[in-house]
Amino acid sequence: MDERPAPLAGVRIVSVEQYGAGPFGTLFLADLGAEVIKIEDPATGGDVSRYIPPGQEGTDSLFHEAFNRGKRSLVLDLKNGAGRAVFERLVGGADAVFSNLRGDQAERLGLTYERLGPLNQRIVCVALTGYGRTGPRASLPAYDALVQAEAGWAALTGEPDGPPEKSGLSLADYVAGLAAVLGLLAGVVDARATGRGRDVDTNLYDAALAMLSYRATWFLSAGMVTDRRPLSAHPSVVPFQFFATADGYIAVACPKEKFFVALADALDAPELATDPRFGGFAARHEHRDELLPLLSERFAGRSTEEWLGRLRGRVPVAPVRGMRDVLDEAELASRGMLGTYGHPVLGTVRSLASPIRFAGYEPAYRAAPALGADADEILRGLGYDEADLTRLAAEGAFGSAGADHGGEDGRARGARQGAIPG
Repeated sequence: MDERPAPLAGVRIVSVEQYGAGPFGTLFLADLGAEVIKIEDPATGGDVSRYIPPGQEGTDSLFHEAFNRGKRSLVLDLKNGAGRAVFERLVGGADAVFSNLRGDQAERLGLTYERLGPLNQRIVCVALTGYGRTGPRASLPAYDALVQAEAGWAALTGEPDGPPEKSGLSLADYVAGLAAVLGLLAGVVDARATGRGRDVDTNLYDAALAMLSYRATWFLSAGMVTDRRPLSAHPSVVPFQFFATADGYIAVACPKEKFFVALADALDAPELATDPRFGGFAARHEHRDELLPLLSERFAGRSTEEWLGRLRGRVPVAPVRGMRDVLDEAELASRGMLGTYGHPVLGTVRSLASPIRFAGYEPAYRAAPALGADADEILRGLGYDEADLTRLAAEGAFGSAGADHGGEDGRARGARQGAIPG
């Protein structure tokens, strides 16, 4: 049997992360075996996601669990001299420092290569911000809905005669998180080859802009403006959209000529494939207002299941499903997409597994850490003994209640300090 170590075994990432975008990205690294150490601020009770329902109890919640399984937690005050000293010792043996804060915070907290390179020449310093680390908007907070609105996504989403809409998912957060960890991995590969790390920056707004992709190219190169089409239709490929059926909706895509021919046959309307108005991509695009009503009328006459039976294997097609159907546990398990593990407070947690598969490696999912749960092991691994921990606590390295530097005490402290930062 081909069993190998985790692909990212031995990679240590010190992550000053919070809420969604950053933790979503580093979750993929943890699933692949990287050691992700969350540095949590004692002044705020740690990551704000610990206090967001549902399933919220003390400093644990299902929201936090979804982004932080398999990671480690260390409560540390980076603005305190003693806390900073611990952080710098940790950086000395790490591959990367990752942060997702406001654009002005990486500099203020000393999370840049200029500050950390002298401690570890190979350290990669990744900053995922809202609008970048420089410029007039660097100090502004950014959230997914704001970015989807400002980067043009909402204007492209929804029905033409309806209001602009954001995606039902926090896709700006997720895309930015993935872009940031892609930059992190590229930086680590480069640092191992050259012996020198560097700063790696990305931000929610630029990552969202990049997702405009071909629509941006069309506009910037040819002045073509794309807007919303009914039923989420593609701006140029016809048909490539949703259609109402007798009992729901179905998604149909014809990005190849052979698919349109097969669709016409399956609809019992082979004459559509030979009609000169619909012969080719350009013609169908020009005459979409004539073609789509003909297709819609036929789709409305049968159920979604009937159309799936007629079209699957001939035309790219899928049912529009709700969450209850999508998250069927048996189906997820059959695809290897169900990750199940025990949690000391939340009980059995069922989540989605990593979509990245490596031959010879199977992730072993484990619960997100309690607030400060790994402090003792991490700190002793850095060479601190009990006397050192007592001194660091007295000096405020772990916050004002620093004597509780791990485990259940850390969890209780986080619950008492449960203020949620803005």
